[in-house]
Amino acid sequence: MTHSVPTVRPVDLRVEPVNQVLDRVERSLQVRLDSTSVVRKRRSVGAWTDRDTWVRVERRSLNKIGDQGWNGTESAALLEGLAQPAWLGCVVWRDTDGPVMWRADETEVLPGAPVGTAVLSADPVLPEEWWRAFNSSLDALSRNTTRRVATPDTVMITQHLVTESIRGTFSDEIDTSVERWVPAHADLNWANMSAPVFSLFDWEDWGNAPQGLDAATLWAASLAVPALADRVRRERRGDFESRDGKLMTLFACSKILGPDAYPEDPRIEPARHMARQVIAELQAD
Repeated sequence: MTHSVPTVRPVDLRVEPVNQVLDRVERSLQVRLDSTSVVRKRRSVGAWTDRDTWVRVERRSLNKIGDQGWNGTESAALLEGLAQPAWLGCVVWRDTDGPVMWRADETEVLPGAPVGTAVLSADPVLPEEWWRAFNSSLDALSRNTTRRVATPDTVMITQHLVTESIRGTFSDEIDTSVERWVPAHADLNWANMSAPVFSLFDWEDWGNAPQGLDAATLWAASLAVPALADRVRRERRGDFESRDGKLMTLFACSKILGPDAYPEDPRIEPARHMARQVIAELQAD
């Protein structure tokens, strides 16, 4: 007999009380969290500690953990050749009030502040050294190996998901077969990279994905700043020119143009324009 996981009440940690959670983290990791430094996001909370480290606390329902688990930050510590904060330790526990797990990871602090919000509306004017480190890290990431499967937006990426997302928004005549799967961060946006010194963090969703997922995700997060979106495409030209990169561009566009599209999103028109161009290129191949 199989047992389904009960439905979990949606929670936004930006507004949900978290004092008891943070108290437990302090006791378990034997640290003091700086209350003035707390950063609250929809599904995570982070803060500085009294030993000059950073602690990120995440809440996740059991049905979002699955076979892969959710030790992304811990397992990413084994990746070679890329700039990221060193992982130092963690504490994990199950919530007594429902089918939910909490996890707190302690890492080194970032060498700079996050570039900005996930989706930018102004050019961050990044130095050339930043772009070199960015490219070096993404290239190194793709050369690593893993059995993990990426979970963008906490959903495991599969051939079926790629096909369903693209054909649900665009033409059924597009061949959506993925050729190459490589390790990807899977949540590459401007809130998960630091500047002026580059570092990549928040590794909860990383794993194998179609080539170009990260590049396309960051490009989509840049579309409200045309020059920045163009820069991302130039820097990751190899990804975007690959067949899988074109599919990932459509995959990213589907999240902007799909059924849940926000009518006032300034990215809609550039995404629609790029989608038409990419579809023509794929159909011509």
